Parts: sequence; structure tokens; C-alpha cells
Amino acid sequence: MPIYKMTDKNGKNIRKDGLQKYRVRINYTDSFGKPHQIDRVTFGAETAKQLEIQLTQKINAKEIAPKMTIGQLFTEYITAKRSEVRETSLDKSLRILRKNVLPTFESVRIDNLNVPMVQKWKQELSEQGLAIVTRKNIYGEFRAMMNYAVKMEYIPKNPVITAGNFKAPLEAKKEMLFYTPDEFKKYISAAKNYAQEAEDGGSMYEWNYYVFFNIAFYMGMRKGEIYALQWTDIKDGYISITKSIAQKLKGGDRITPPKNKPSIRTIQIPEPLRAVLSEHYERCKKAVPKFSDDMYICGGERPIRDTSLEKHNKKFADLAGVKRIRIHDFRHSHASLLANEGINIQEIARRLGHSNISMTWNTYSHLYPREEERAVKILNEIV
Repeated sequence: MPIYKMTDKNGKNIRKDGLQKYRVRINYTDSFGKPHQIDRVTFGAETAKQLEIQLTQKINAKEIAPKMTIGQLFTEYITAKRSEVRETSLDKSLRILRKNVLPTFESVRIDNLNVPMVQKWKQELSEQGLAIVTRKNIYGEFRAMMNYAVKMEYIPKNPVITAGNFKAPLEAKKEMLFYTPDEFKKYISAAKNYAQEAEDGGSMYEWNYYVFFNIAFYMGMRKGEIYALQWTDIKDGYISITKSIAQKLKGGDRITPPKNKPSIRTIQIPEPLRAVLSEHYERCKKAVPKFSDDMYICGGERPIRDTSLEKHNKKFADLAGVKRIRIHDFRHSHASLLANEGINIQEIARRLGHSNISMTWNTYSHLYPREEERAVKILNEIV
């Protein structure tokens, strides 16, 4: 029983103003699995019963919060997340939280974190001049970590959510960069000439970059997915995408699953790319010592490197006299071409490996040809 009568050293009941003295003792186990005991003293049986009820309610409502700091929560959160996400996603969370959240909150107890503290942190982050997208990404990581604390019942609610995300002032949406078919022809012609000149000089390796950008444009694949492509992934005119390679992780390259379940896909190869791949296969068989189909299409025993890919991308654009775009913008080029030709948005989403078709629609719907006249014509014929 958690309520005890208190006595003196002689065993006599202790009273005050005619009321018996009681000790109220509550034992409980916190969310960490650690046992705790709350000990309070009061006078009067009814008061003791009320105190017992109040203390029990506080425990049930999680008002007695564990003395965990945000730094300790970070360690537990990352450990839990390690088995749930791709290594590249985990690495991103680590870098963002360590750089932007822990310097301010590492020693703060999670039950002491409040909305004004988060609001002040947001203001300081805004004063650093970071892009709104960057700030929103930082906020998202902080929110996710504190959501974990709520999920584990360490705290009753998440003050980061209450504070709200960063809001951008009204501004014109940045124009999407991509290559039109004509621009890509100029770009890839420059890449081919560059590779041919290198071959004439005795190096066959430059062809890997030429092939990479052909795959990126014609297939709309992510950079890591192209890195991971082996000759064994090509069969009967289709490419099977089942893996990705991340290069910017400690300890070297990592072979990981694709970004999400729909990213595991099989895509038919267009004829122009078939010809490029066929030529590259024959080229590799002749030039690469101990060639095997298990080798990477773009690189051989080891995929081409991130840094060199960026340099080649800029070089080819400059040689072709076209604008520079990012590596990821070749996915936009692929999708934009198909959207402009009126290809079903669901097929574009499938080729890109998007997890949600709304993502594809929100990004590319403005590129679809206007069908107002055709729609009205159909309606006019209903007489």
C-alpha cells in the first residue's frame, strides 16, 4: 500500500493539529525502463489519498519527465534510425543535426525545451542567410527527432511542431533547368568528341562520362542508380534498377537499396541508348583487362567519381555552348521531354521511380501541352 502512517522512534503515531502524519510513496518505471520512487509527506488520511491520486495522475500524464538531454536523445534517435533508413539518409540526418541543432540544444533537457527557445533558434538560423529550402530541411530533421521523443513517450508533445516551420516570403518560383532535345544533342556531341579525342590520345576512360550522360537523359535515372549499373542489369532491351551507390560516406562507396520501393523498376531502353551501350560494351571488352559483365557500366571495376563527373558536366556544357545544369537536372530533362509530348504522368512517375504520383504532377504538370481547345471541341459535339 503506497500510504503509510508515520510513527516516532517509540512507535507512537505522529500527529499535528489532531491529524495523523502519512507518507505517500509511489513506485513507477519510466520510459527508459528505469525504476523510480516518489516520496511525499502530508497530514490527514483524506489529504494523503488526494496526494496519491495527484501523483499517480502526474505519472500517467508524463508530467514527471525523464532528465534526458537533447544530446542524449540524439544518440538514441540515430541508433534507432540506423536500422530503418538508407545509409545516405542517415548520414544526411547526422550532418544536419550535428551542425545546426546540437550546438544550441545539446545540453538542454528534452522536458525543458519550449516554443520560445525553438523560435529564437529559428531566428538565429534565419540570420545566417541560409536558403529557405535549407532551413526547412534543418527544421524537418529537428522535428523528426523530437517526434521520436513523443513516440517513445518521453515528452507529451513536440514544441518544434508548435513553433512551426520556416515560411518563405512571396517570391517568384525558380525556373526549372533542363535540356531540350536540341540542347542535349549539342551537349552529347561535345561529350562524344571529347571522348574520341582522349581515345586518339590513348585513353578509353572518357567514354564512361559520355555513356553516363546518355543514360541520365534517356532513362531519367538518379546518379547513384547509374553508378550502380552493371552489364548484368541489362537484358532483352531493358534495364533493371535494383540498387544505388553512395560515394560521400565514410569508409568509401556503399551499395544501398534504391530510394524507395517504386524506385526498384525495370525500364525499356530507347534505341539511341541501345546503340550507345552496345558500342560501349564492345569497347570495354577490348580495352578493359579481365573484363566481365559484373563490372560497372560507367567505370569498370569502380564507378566514376562524383567530383570528376561534376567537372566533366561543366566542361561538356561549355564546349557545346549550352547552359550549365546540375547532374540531377538530367532527370528533369528526361521527364520534361516526355511531359511536353503528352506522355501519361503515371508512366513518367514509374520511369523516375517516384513514390507518389502527386510529386511528379506537382513538378511537371505545367509542361503538359494545353488541351483546352480539344476539351471544348469534345464537349461541343455533345448535342
